[in-house]
Amino acid sequence: MKDNQKDFIKELVRLDVPQEDIDKVINIFSTCPDVADTLSNPLVTPDEKRNIVKKLFPENLNRFLMNVVRDGAVDCLPEIFDEYSNILLEKQNSIRAVIRYVTPLTETQQADLRKFIMEKFVREDVAIEYRHDPDIIGGFILNAGDVEYDKSYRTSLKKMKEHFQAKATELAESEDTKSGDIISVLKTEVKDFTAKTGTTETGFITRIGDGIARIHGMTGVMYGELVEFENGVRGIIQSLEEKTVGAVLLGQEHGLTEGSSVIRTGKRAGVGVSDELLGRVVDALGSPIDGLGAIKAVDYFPIEREAPSVIERKSVNVPLQTGILAIDSMFPIGRGQRELIIGDRQTGKTSIAIDTIINQKDKDVICIYVAIGQKSSTVAQVVNNLKKYGAMDYSVVVSASASEPAPFQYIAPYSGTAMAEYFMSKGKDVLIVYDDLSKHAVAYRAMSLLLHRPPGREAFPGDVFYLHSRLLERSSRLDDEHGGGSLTALPIIETLAGDISAYIPTNVISITDGQIFLESELFNSGQRPAVNYGLSVSRVGGAAQTKAMKKSAGNLRIDLAQFKEMEIFTQFSSELDKATTDLLNHGRMLTELLKQPLYKPLPHYEQVILLYSAQHGFFRDIPLKELKEHCAELMNYIRSYGQDIIEELENKKVLTDELAERIERILTAFEE
Repeated sequence: MKDNQKDFIKELVRLDVPQEDIDKVINIFSTCPDVADTLSNPLVTPDEKRNIVKKLFPENLNRFLMNVVRDGAVDCLPEIFDEYSNILLEKQNSIRAVIRYVTPLTETQQADLRKFIMEKFVREDVAIEYRHDPDIIGGFILNAGDVEYDKSYRTSLKKMKEHFQAKATELAESEDTKSGDIISVLKTEVKDFTAKTGTTETGFITRIGDGIARIHGMTGVMYGELVEFENGVRGIIQSLEEKTVGAVLLGQEHGLTEGSSVIRTGKRAGVGVSDELLGRVVDALGSPIDGLGAIKAVDYFPIEREAPSVIERKSVNVPLQTGILAIDSMFPIGRGQRELIIGDRQTGKTSIAIDTIINQKDKDVICIYVAIGQKSSTVAQVVNNLKKYGAMDYSVVVSASASEPAPFQYIAPYSGTAMAEYFMSKGKDVLIVYDDLSKHAVAYRAMSLLLHRPPGREAFPGDVFYLHSRLLERSSRLDDEHGGGSLTALPIIETLAGDISAYIPTNVISITDGQIFLESELFNSGQRPAVNYGLSVSRVGGAAQTKAMKKSAGNLRIDLAQFKEMEIFTQFSSELDKATTDLLNHGRMLTELLKQPLYKPLPHYEQVILLYSAQHGFFRDIPLKELKEHCAELMNYIRSYGQDIIEELENKKVLTDELAERIERILTAFEE
């Protein structure tokens, strides 16, 4: 802090300006930004500035503000006022003790409490405020400093209810307990129950708005810890500073004002998980939003968790088939991999993810689709498509729609990952789709700016890389000792005008194991999926590909690259030699073959047979317009007369020389 700012703070302390006057000044500057601009403008005369200060601001601050204006430090006023507010809070905290009661305390009780507070905080300057609060039913609650001593009947009854519910559930699930025994056991529990009320570390709100609360106190609170506000709403601590902490609210701020109390829970934010999540649509907190009833949780998983260590992992070598010929043949995805889907809006990014989920039917893979900042109607459409193709039975949809506050959009992917880790911990293979992380970064930026974190490039905070790296690092394939499950991630990123070198895209590209780049020009020209074969890559590659697929695909990517280059080179040529013509025809045939309609994922055997047929010249004489129909007739023929070929491809996943001969024979028979 500069010396002149320190001098201004000392001046405020000397004047002993109350917090109410400071708040009035802050409110004027925030509601009328033009005032600050006018006072900073060198073209405005000192007399005009003096008149503005005299008319708008409290009288006891007029001289102080004119000194600030003369010094050219109007832009520094927020920092000056923040620091002065902290000084006032320290003063206030040194004497802050609030007792909430129903029945007024006797003089003896008041004297005992005063003595207790003075001994506890080793202070003599204690002023106690008494508040009548019928909501606590009976007893009292003492808030002193950062600590809350809860001796209220309300808390005792709440603890009693939780205790008996847990005991009743335990007895109900016990096979040896009869219905009559449950009553007698609960009677004994009521008789022996003692309310365990103790101390809780607390704080109080100093500023609230836009889903963000500034809290003074709670010096021992952890980053990411859940806190509870007076109105029952919970929040997550997202900012730790020297004297205050910042929390994002997971609910409405109605009823909360400056001075409202906040209590630590001691728990990290998490979601309840169970197998009942399958087939359901839930919000970012794991609560159902599909109207199909409550979900009974069997465990609680924190939304933020350390990624598995290198020792716990094993190599990615089991394919996760997408059912999309262009991807499975050239950019294979393995179980435990992180493959980015990137492209402009309306290029089919979500469609690839949904096709992949639909293709996991009967493959023992749990799928989780996380919608971040999407329209509710779009999410409903995705859910309907998943139901239509029978994919909701093994899927969970986590929705934090565009209408929800930024904190919900921020925690949604972490909540989805916590659910995925629950299934992975049971040895399952899980696929999670984050749609999309661009909106996730924007939500985090909004939260960070409201928390007064310093903005960096494109106004994103400095830790925006860590935001996504700690999320995507949790995707892995565990070794058998740790359950053998896997978590495969398909993050989606939206680019602007195909710019993959922008800030957030380059961040996520560097975290993932490859990217599938979708291009607007290809999409508009009818090439769907609109995969750019030059910029797309899978860093796992052939390790996550079956031997049959690897052999049938052959030099597919090289052939397409040569075709693209030759097509550009020869577009102005009128006469072409036979070799060039054959290369162009082969490339056009492959391009047509890789076109695939929505929600029609191809099984493994069909992909292998079609690629083998294309690479060995069986489609050479077929007109492009008839190729799709020809392929459909071919596969119907093979399903009728080549079931042994299909079974061998699906079971062994290997294309032997003997099997290749049988495929050639049935292809020749079909042509004849």
